[in-house]
Amino acid sequence: MLKLTLKPRERVVVNGCVIRNGDRRQALTVENRADIVRESDLLKPEAQSTPVSKVYFLLQTALIRPETRDQVITMIQQGLAELACCFGPEMRIRIMEAANYVSMSDYYKAMSELRGVLKYEAELMQISPIKRPPPQEMVHV
Repeated sequence: MLKLTLKPRERVVVNGCVIRNGDRRQALTVENRADIVRESDLLKPEAQSTPVSKVYFLLQTALIRPETRDQVITMIQQGLAELACCFGPEMRIRIMEAANYVSMSDYYKAMSELRGVLKYEAELMQISPIKRPPPQEMVHV
């Protein structure tokens, strides 16, 4: 059983169906297994500009569009394998957990694992590259 509390006008996707809450806060109880994701956990198509965001977007596609799963599952698995080679131990554990959830067809939990990797990737992208001094300033020994 899953209890969802929706903010006013918040959207949620349930088994591929977009549901928008009314003007008041509401609570829903889902009593059986369903693919559910809040709009706030979804990436917009134009946001898939980094390696992690591309895999995340494929995961959300598998979650909200069940008819595409057979087409995207191989791309998801390949993307996760490639990501596992690019990150250190802490993020690699999250990526491997995401792969484990994909093998169990639990795409929401796979997305949850990748959210931490998305955040880490964003932090890495904010780091300024090391500036090298111009060649005339380099000391020759």
